[in-house]
Amino acid sequence: MTTSPLKLYQKTMDGERSALKEPDTIVQYLPLVKHVAMRIFQRTPPNVELDDLISYGILGLIDAHKKFNQQKNVEFKTYAEFRIRGAILDELRAKDWVPRSVRDKAKRLEEVCIQLELELERQPEDHEIAAAMQLPMADYHKYLNDIKSISFLSLDEIYDHPDGSGDKRVELQLTDDTIPSPFSAALRAELKDHLIDALDKMSEKERLVISLYYYEELTFKEIGQVMGITESYASQIHTQAIVRLKTKLRRRRNKGLVI
Repeated sequence: MTTSPLKLYQKTMDGERSALKEPDTIVQYLPLVKHVAMRIFQRTPPNVELDDLISYGILGLIDAHKKFNQQKNVEFKTYAEFRIRGAILDELRAKDWVPRSVRDKAKRLEEVCIQLELELERQPEDHEIAAAMQLPMADYHKYLNDIKSISFLSLDEIYDHPDGSGDKRVELQLTDDTIPSPFSAALRAELKDHLIDALDKMSEKERLVISLYYYEELTFKEIGQVMGITESYASQIHTQAIVRLKTKLRRRRNKGLVI
């Protein structure tokens, strides 16, 4: 039976109260937990419950409060959001909630994209990908909808291996306090350059969806209203954009051009 977020929070606080000097800070940022959980919940299968995601996020918030270093010149909200999201995604991955069939579909799409890029020496258009997969456009859009749950944009997922196992070296290097800050800064700069290069090669439509979703934090419904398209189509564009991004960065990594 699922434990409610409030009960989980109270139970956890009973054990952690002595370690937390300002428990009110935790309560203050609970709405942030719900916000992050809701955004992730939008792209999870029906068997995932929102309360579970909120519970995982609360643990991430508590962890953020315990480990936050004010000397790092980073706002607590920024740090907490990173930890909350990470805690939720870690739990989802640990429970292997994405069906194998979905992973296989995503892997097939990525392989087709890589092959087409090699053949065409440019980023393939949607209709070219659909043709290579021998799918009518309507079926191709359904295909994208079927794999939308794998399109969480996090560093370890962008740099994952073809077999689906995550490579967390980059995430660890970017967040580990024991690594000298100049080295971390260099890694961030290199990653940013590769991301910008990959994003520049996306279509204007894909870049707009990525910008509205990750920077403006709009929902797919709101993005659809802005762009004059359906919520479902906005989600499909997002999925395709993430697949393109992962494909591009994986190719660069395999060539030794990425960390």
